[in-house]
Parts: sequence; C-alpha cells; structure tokens
Amino acid sequence: MNTEQLHKLFLASTGVSTDTRKITLGNIFFALTGENFNGNLFAEKAIELGASYAIIDDENFLKPNNKTILVENVLESLQNLAKFHRKHLNIPIIALTGSNGKTTSKELIFAVLKEKYKAVATQGNLNNHIGVPLTLLSMNKQTEIGIVEMGANHHGEIAALCEIAQPDFGYITNFGKAHLEGFGSLEGVIKAKTELYEHLKKNNKMVFLNSDDHIQVDKAKGITPFTFGIKNSESQLEVDLVEANPFLNLKYNETEINTNIIGRYNFSNLAAAIAIGTYFEVSPEAIKTGIENYTPGNNRSQIIKIGSNTIVMDAYNANPTSMHAALDNFNLLDATKKVVILGDMFELGEDAKTEHQKIAEFAELLNIDYVLLVGKNFFKTKTENAKKFETFEDLKAFLEIVHFENFHVLIKGSRGMALERALDSI
Repeated sequence: MNTEQLHKLFLASTGVSTDTRKITLGNIFFALTGENFNGNLFAEKAIELGASYAIIDDENFLKPNNKTILVENVLESLQNLAKFHRKHLNIPIIALTGSNGKTTSKELIFAVLKEKYKAVATQGNLNNHIGVPLTLLSMNKQTEIGIVEMGANHHGEIAALCEIAQPDFGYITNFGKAHLEGFGSLEGVIKAKTELYEHLKKNNKMVFLNSDDHIQVDKAKGITPFTFGIKNSESQLEVDLVEANPFLNLKYNETEINTNIIGRYNFSNLAAAIAIGTYFEVSPEAIKTGIENYTPGNNRSQIIKIGSNTIVMDAYNANPTSMHAALDNFNLLDATKKVVILGDMFELGEDAKTEHQKIAEFAELLNIDYVLLVGKNFFKTKTENAKKFETFEDLKAFLEIVHFENFHVLIKGSRGMALERALDSI
C-alpha cells in the first residue's frame, strides 16, 4: 500500500495511535518497534480494541481479516503519511527548536494564536521523530495554523523533522549547553539547531528572529525575518520588560501584560509569542488575554506555596545554560531567606565534571542561605559551603530533619532526577 492509499484510509479514520492503551474506536494503529518493544505483538489486540487497521512490518503478524496492513517499515510509513498529510492540509506551520524554553515558547505561541485561529500545537514534549508526525496527523481540515516543536540530541535530526513538517516559519529560542554528549560542544549545538534556518533559507520561508541574540542574527542571514527585541532596539517589534519580581510584566506599544510567568530567561519566550501574534494579526487585546490566561505547569517555572515557603519549581529539565539562568534569576528575587536544591544535569558526556563544578561554584557565590546539591556528579564537586548528597534519599533525610520556614526555594534538575519529590519533605 502506498502513502496516498494509506492517507485515504487515514482521512476516513478517527486518527492514529501507537499505544493500545490509548486506542479509540476507528483509529489506525501503527505497530512501532524499538530497542525494548515490538509493536507488531500488539496489532491483533489493537484491532480487538476497535482499531480499524493495524500497520505492521512483520509478515508473521499478518492476519486474513484485511485489517492488518504490511509495510516495509512502520516508522517510515508513519513519517511519510505525516509528510503527505502536511501537504494536504495546506496551512501555515510554525516550527520551533532551541536549547531551552521550547515547550514554554510553544505553549505561549499557542495561547496567543488560539485567541484568533483554530490552532493545533505539539502536545507535551512530543517533539521527536515520532512526536512530530503524530502532531501533524492530529491536524484536520478545521485547523487553521499549526505549531510544531522540534527537539534533537544529535546532528541531522532537526533537518529530518523539517523534511516531514515542511515549516513556513521558524523560531529558535536560544543556543545553550544542552545534549553536549550528542552534539560535542556549544558550536555543535548551534550547528544542529540552525538546521532549521538552513531549511527555511533553502525553501524561501520566514524566521521569527530575536534581534538581541547576535548569534541568531548571524546564522539567519539570507532568510526573510520578522524581528523582535527589547525596547529601543531596531526591531520590527519592541517589547519592554517592566518588572520581574517574581512575575514578568511586559509592555509593547501601549499594551501592558501582567504574566503568571517567572524568570527573566522567559522574557524572550514571551516576546516571541507577542511577535508571532502580531505578525498573524492577533489584536493586542487578544494577545494580552492569551498570555495573561497562561499559567505554567508540569514543573516548568511554577510558583508553589507550601506552608510559609514559596517554591520556584523548575525541575522539568536542566542543562548548564538553563541552570545558570535559573540561579541568576533566583538571586535577584526580593526575598530574605533562600534555598536552592540542584540536581544533576544529564547528557553532558565528558563535560559533566567541569560543568557541574562551574554551577556549584556559581551557586556558592550568590546570596543564598543553603545550597543543596544532589546526584553523583554534584557529589563529586569541590565546594566550600554547599551541602552535597549522593542520592535523593540522602537529600530527603536532610530535608526531613531541617525545617524551613518563610524561605524561597528553587528546585532545578534534569528530568531523570525527579526533584519534584522534594516537595513532600519541605
């Protein structure tokens, strides 16, 4: 079965699924296979649960019911279907990537655009070689604009995702020290992320460009830009940061926006959402409404009150760049008593020792009462005043003995550290 034929079946279906636990009646089940799982084993169950068809790539699971469809490679079939469907949609697609702030930026852009359009955006962090196709296939003839988040930890991944999504517009949040194990260096990160720029340039598309980021300005040469930046810059849209203690308040033109977002590092994410809304002719009032109604979740720059303590929960993920920015911002908060709980940063490869040492030293320089470091890498750092814990259990035992009152607490670490567990002991 070719992609066009499969697309006709898709249009008559209720969507696609790759997980039998989430099958909806009339879905097409794609039996994906990975290192630790074989989706072909679940094809028959998917049909029993109501799937209209199951796409498989192992003939041993082919059934005489005409509901199992054998292809050469299930993943490639899913990706080809998504690429075909994207052309069928004929709507503007905005692609975004970057080292930090991708998901927050995506959610802010969606919050703004949905005030005027029937927009669809990447759900959660489904931003890889499977997630991007699933995002595109969640769009239908009612969709007016799509927002596709793209993640990568190796060279070539962003280029491959662009070939599937064929974006009309692109935005890179920033370049930082993330996934160094796969990219090798900051220069490697920049090269990988700017694969998006290369695609836009090759296809004569547009970029939303932070004119305050000189690296981005340089790498985006040759692409038609819509620029944004701080007030008094030479950007097409100027945004002013009015206040950040702790929530960010902004002003552009004559419109003031009081956000539910903390962290000066989120200013560019907010400015990008305003710029994209402005470009797509969303009214200032609607942009204001969209942003002011957005509240961060899922451990991303959340403010949580526990007793007399105020928690800045930013434990969804971490890398040296985002960790430094979070500490810098926390240091500027107007609070008399402060604690930071920092967990190991993953995927740093041979740079892990150096980068953890740098963060430990920076944290100790700040006006913070307690610096608590947890994880095997942080435990190996050389510190003067920080308290170090090799395991989370060790940290938990300390937190249950020391009773914090009227403190501001920053919690930041890589996803694998699951530092949100610390909330139970504060």
